[in-house]
Amino acid sequence: MDHPRIEQNGRLGPVNAALTPRYAGFGTFARLPRIEDVARADVAVVGMPFDSGVSYRPGARFGATHVRESSRLLRPFNPAQSVSPFAEAQVADAGDVALNAFDIQDAITTAADAAGELLAQDTALVTIGGDHTLALPLLRAHAKKHGPVALLHFDAHLDTWDTYFGAEYTHGTPFRRAFEEGLVDTDALCHVGTRGPLYGTEDLEDDARFGFGIVTSNDVLRLGVDEVVGLLRERVGERPLYVSLDIDVLDPAHAPGTGTPEPGGLTSRELLELLRGLRGLDLVGADVVEVSPPYDHAELTGLAAANVVYEFVSLLALGSGAAPGGPAYGASRPVYGA
Repeated sequence: MDHPRIEQNGRLGPVNAALTPRYAGFGTFARLPRIEDVARADVAVVGMPFDSGVSYRPGARFGATHVRESSRLLRPFNPAQSVSPFAEAQVADAGDVALNAFDIQDAITTAADAAGELLAQDTALVTIGGDHTLALPLLRAHAKKHGPVALLHFDAHLDTWDTYFGAEYTHGTPFRRAFEEGLVDTDALCHVGTRGPLYGTEDLEDDARFGFGIVTSNDVLRLGVDEVVGLLRERVGERPLYVSLDIDVLDPAHAPGTGTPEPGGLTSRELLELLRGLRGLDLVGADVVEVSPPYDHAELTGLAAANVVYEFVSLLALGSGAAPGGPAYGASRPVYGA
């Protein structure tokens, strides 16, 4: 059945919600066209269902579908960034990559190859996972194209551990492996939102040796969003930037549906404002991982993740060089909704 779509600037956008109810039609991200329905995509949202690398709760293999279903309420204009992302860039849903659930190494190779194929077409990626093991193949693909990238890692945890049960490739080890493989620019690395107990002080010592700075969730509370944004922008500079976001960076009150929840996290409002503060940086790709629908309720986690993806797409549509700040950062404007 044909569902009329919004078209702007010659770009095919989402299904028109004024003509087709939001709960009807195909379940693509934000009800956008599938990648095969457009000549080419500037930005692709791609699912990578995989959770064989988790150490606690499973279920993230169902995350991509859940985020898509939770994205049906997204609208074409983003007032916080004053941009219509689907008019500025052709955005499409690239579907899911079929990853081997029984062989982590094979899954990593497949994920890197699939990402590389899309990047070779000058399509920027926002990946919805899947567990955080996927950050490694995604960094491999982006570093192959851009060289070592700056990395902002939003997460409750460091994910720079060495092994679990002797396994080197898990959702807790991707950024140590990325450091060892030279995929990241060690002058431009930072964790954001970390908290909770560790195995020992050596965790922090190793992490510092790899070049990571740390902005804890308490730092965001005490310093405020604007100051933290300034610190992150200074650390990244003009380097190509990859953002990897574990949904457990949010407090379990905002994102209960995740594999390793930690109390004391960011609010969804803080997280969205931090991401909007990256406007104008040279963002080249991003992922949102660790959404586990079996532990979600009332779509809290899915809704948060869908809006995070929307902010990433908006940043990519704006591109590097867009004026930093924007209407969400102090510009004089009427109160939204007044």
